[in-house]
Amino acid sequence: MSTATPQQVAQPAPAEVPRTRPRRGLRASSTFNFWLFTGPFLIGLVIFVFVPIVWSMYLSFFEARFTVTPSEFVGFANYKQILTDTDFRNSLVTFTVFAAFIVPATWALSLGLALLVNRLRFMRAFFRSVFFLPTACSYVAAALIWKMSIFNGVRFGLANTVLDWFGVENVAWLANPDPPWYWLVIVTVRLWLQSGFYMILFLAALQNIPQELYEAAAIDGAKPGWQTFRYITLPQLRATSTAVILLLLVAAYQAFDEFYNLLSKTTWGQPPLVELYKMALGENQNYGAGSAGAVVLTLLICLVTLLQGKFMGFGRGEESK
Repeated sequence: MSTATPQQVAQPAPAEVPRTRPRRGLRASSTFNFWLFTGPFLIGLVIFVFVPIVWSMYLSFFEARFTVTPSEFVGFANYKQILTDTDFRNSLVTFTVFAAFIVPATWALSLGLALLVNRLRFMRAFFRSVFFLPTACSYVAAALIWKMSIFNGVRFGLANTVLDWFGVENVAWLANPDPPWYWLVIVTVRLWLQSGFYMILFLAALQNIPQELYEAAAIDGAKPGWQTFRYITLPQLRATSTAVILLLLVAAYQAFDEFYNLLSKTTWGQPPLVELYKMALGENQNYGAGSAGAVVLTLLICLVTLLQGKFMGFGRGEESK
């Protein structure tokens, strides 16, 4: 009988752990890779965005006509000029009303499209692509199509052709400011152009809502439809709705292309950017006053955005909602 103790039993030699060679080259530094991929974008952002913004703010305190080089310091004279300009002030008021209408209309249409597409069980990708395709269309091209083909004001235009089926006479959509039918043209083209993009945002948010919430609501007796939408879907879309409304507000005040191409020969309903365009690039080419107007418009957009964000609770934690 063996009397060997456990300490005397031969133990297998521990396996030698292979040493990994440190990575070298581009993969060695994640920081280097980060700056390698984001560096060109950041350089372009600084050159084409931040530098023009800072230069515009600096130029707004100087006299600068027919040149972007400041010649004489005038203080707040340019701001006084732009704020006392009747056309610019009227455009700000008009487009505040326009934003108050187009923002909720686009939000409701985008959310409705997202809900419809999300409920589809077949061809979901097809309809998602169909509704999103107008986003890739140029605002200028869409404005010209609306102006020359749909709302051209003659008998053979699409809108007037449809009205003729019901015995309604031709409507001069863009030539007559009373009644202001041109707003219908602008609103429809803007809804067509941007609803698909925000539909994709809502669709992504809808697909991230846990199905367990709907199952628990069904067990508790909630009826599918309005009750589940009001108490489950809509609260879960709070963050997305806030982001969409913020983007829509900024886009409403920055409207330019469709207005310039649809109403280029008129003076009613012009957006603030068109007024700044005429001031800075018109006959006088007053870049100082144009820069001051751009700063005023930027501050107005920031103010409206902050108020809307505070109202929607943007940036607050879940415990404070």
